[in-house]
This record gives sequence, C-alpha cells and structure tokens, in this order.
Amino acid sequence: MKRLTDNINSRYFEAADRLLPNKRRGRIIAFVESYDDVSFWRLLLDEFETPEHYFQIMLPNRGGLTKGKKSALRSCIEHNGLGKNLIACVDSDYDWLLQGATQTSKEIISSPYVIQTYAYAIENYQCWAGSLHQICVQCTLNDHRLIDFNAFMELYSKAVYPLFVWNVWFYRKKLHNQFSMQDLNIDIRLKSVDVRRPQGAIIGVQERVARKLRWLESHYADAIPEIAALREELTAMGVTEDKTYLFLQGHHLMENVILKLLLPVCTVLRQEREAEIRRFAVHDQQYRNELSAYQHSQIGLTEAIRKNTHYRECELYKRMGNDVREFLSMLPEGGSDDKKDAENLKTANQHQEG
Repeated sequence: MKRLTDNINSRYFEAADRLLPNKRRGRIIAFVESYDDVSFWRLLLDEFETPEHYFQIMLPNRGGLTKGKKSALRSCIEHNGLGKNLIACVDSDYDWLLQGATQTSKEIISSPYVIQTYAYAIENYQCWAGSLHQICVQCTLNDHRLIDFNAFMELYSKAVYPLFVWNVWFYRKKLHNQFSMQDLNIDIRLKSVDVRRPQGAIIGVQERVARKLRWLESHYADAIPEIAALREELTAMGVTEDKTYLFLQGHHLMENVILKLLLPVCTVLRQEREAEIRRFAVHDQQYRNELSAYQHSQIGLTEAIRKNTHYRECELYKRMGNDVREFLSMLPEGGSDDKKDAENLKTANQHQEG
C-alpha cells in the first residue's frame, strides 16, 4: 500500500498552485525536519524571494508531532518527489563528509533539490565563534570582551581535528561502532573554563586527544596512510582544522563546549555589571530598583544561543545561499505539462481521501 508521502511531490504542489489566481507568485515548498528548523530556514530563504516566487516552509509528516519527520523526509527523497516546486532543507550531519559512503549521503550530496547545512547541524551555526560575544552581551548587557572567542574556538578546533579525522574515517568505513561519535565527544568535551586562564581548558582537551591518538595509531596502524589522504581530501572540501567545531555533533557542541565556555564568562560579566550598579547607586532603594531592572532585562544563555542569528557571515552559510541560487537558476521560464500536473494532483487527492 502506498503512503501519502509517496504521492506528495513537486508536481503535486505545482498542479495545486494552478488552481489559484494567475497573479499569485509561484510557490516553492521547502520541507524541513522539525519545528526547531523553521526559523533558521526562513531566515535563509527570505533572501531569495522575488515578485515571481516565494518559499513556504512545511514539515513533511502531517500525521505526527516529533517522531517520523526525518523518515518522511527521506521517503520524499527516495521516491523522487523533489523538484522545482518541492525542495528539502536538511542538516548535513556527517552525510556531506561521507561523500557518498552511505545511501543517504549519496542522496543528499547528489540532488540539486536538497539544500544542506554543510555544518553538522543548525546548532553549529548558532554556536558560530564570530557570534559568541553578541550572545554574551544579550545575556548580560555587558560589552566587556573577556575572551577572544574566535581565537579560543580556533585553538579548540586545532586540538580536536586529528581525532575528528579518525572519526570520519571510521564512519566512511562503516566501522563507527569501533570509534563512535559518542566516543569522540567524550574525548573532546570541555570540563571547565577558567576565565582568567582559558587556555587551560584547551590543554586538557589536547592531552585526552593525544592519548586517544596513540591508542588508535597502535591498534589501526594500517589506516595511517588513509588518514593522511583523508586529511588532504577534507582540506580540499574546505573542512580545515581551524573550523573543526562546525562539523562536530551540534548538540554536543552546544552542551559540552559552548555552554561550558560561555557560562563562566557570563557569570563574570553579570558580576561586573551588578558591582557597577552598587557603586553608582545613591542609596539602597535605588540599588535594589536598578538591580531588579537589570535582572529582568536579561535572557537565559540557552535561549540566546537558540535565537542567535549573527552567523550569516559564516562561509558555510554563504555556501548554502549559493546552493539556493543554483537551484533557482534551474527553474524553467516556461510552463510545464498541464495534463501530467492534473494527473499528479488527482492521484494525490485520491490518496488523501483514502
């Protein structure tokens, strides 16, 4: 028995739009994986709307809330439902790095109708180093730069890069059970950050990475030449050692690296601001009033990260924009086969009624 998702495809949406007045702009449906993805993709696709067409972001699975969205999206790709009126916007995870080593990777990197993040996930953009200071300012209302976040994340990326390359190799070889992403995350997490001496956190990561590398090189010595070749390939793809954090598991990056880095920074910045309020207050009542106003003006760190949109200067984000432009350049100037469109619409409607 065919499912509804087998019949809702690009031509279905194109045919459905023909029932609307001719003066309306052409609609392009963009399927995303979850509710959390909607605002991210809206920000990107907004830049490419014109008087001729617009994007409507939708979830592919109408029958559920959170479970099954990814499988429904994969179903859409597998059944060739994508086209000039229906695209998929997805997290790359490791699929781009695997370069066709798995079926999902082949589908994502080969289809012009799939817009992928290149970074592991949306969270990686929300944690872009160039935006971390803005996040701290938003949380603390204090513009004092305690740490050079770009330099810190560059050093962190260089520290974890050798182990990251090994992890990608294991996944390409489909041996991830021998060195999983979870294993990698344990070795590269930040334990604590001293704002006065942040390099100490990097040193701790370097030591754990070095121990793991010695173990891998002793147990998988035959793989060392392939690891060297993979490093060169990744560099050619633009996956450089100073930007490794963009390709790590997004949830891990946010929870075990960025929050561990920003929490102590924000604590110090709040203490500075509160001390300033105390210093300039004329009396206790004014101090309490000003302190209360300051505390109510702040937002939580996790919320600030998830609402962060200051990543648009990231090179990978610009690459996504180029993919959208390339997709739009493929759209035909003329009409399509009206008869075939009508048949697609009729078939899909019959399955909906059933």
